[in-house]
Amino acid sequence: MTEPQHTKLSKQAVGALMMALQKSLLEQADIVPMLKSLKFKEAGNSLFIMNPPIVKFGLEEVKEEDVENA
Repeated sequence: MTEPQHTKLSKQAVGALMMALQKSLLEQADIVPMLKSLKFKEAGNSLFIMNPPIVKFGLEEVKEEDVENA
């Protein structure tokens, strides 16, 4: 009898899940819909998330001229 193969989360997938948690906390929203929308891809024995969540903080847009004058 062969032993079942196991797949682990990649470091990228763990980071994406942590970002989903952070986003749900910041937005005070339910994390379940976000988790259900994640698309996974297996490479080797690791899972990767193809559409990781994007977390935006309340930072103002920096103009190019501001960077040049800094």
